[in-house]
Amino acid sequence: MTSGPEPDPPAGVGPHEGRELALMLAGEKPLALFCDIVPSPYVWPDDRFAPHVATGRLVMWEYREPTPDGRHTVRWLYYALPGEEWRIDRAHALRAVPGEEACTELGRLLGYREADIRAFVAWLTRTQSIESQTT
Repeated sequence: MTSGPEPDPPAGVGPHEGRELALMLAGEKPLALFCDIVPSPYVWPDDRFAPHVATGRLVMWEYREPTPDGRHTVRWLYYALPGEEWRIDRAHALRAVPGEEACTELGRLLGYREADIRAFVAWLTRTQSIESQTT
């Protein structure tokens, strides 16, 4: 457990959030990933993406797995541009790989700029360091 709120991520971290669909339809983002437990207070993007999946402009893949304690189910929802489906398999495989290298690779798979990936990894490293000192 941490004491106090988590530090805010730096500017530039999460620049695709809320813009995934528009970026994908413009061909600027090859992969989008959504993940949470179900049921979730999070509003899943299925309705917004579904018409584009139906016409073949996007490919969708969903995976569900139980949490380690078995109390919840985790839903992984991926959308890729046609021809970029390989990114789904690789991104899903990275979910269980810890460390900066996996985080960097996932950022690249999702289409983030290198500077944004470096900023996120640096923030995550600091956050995890702070977390380990307060547990």
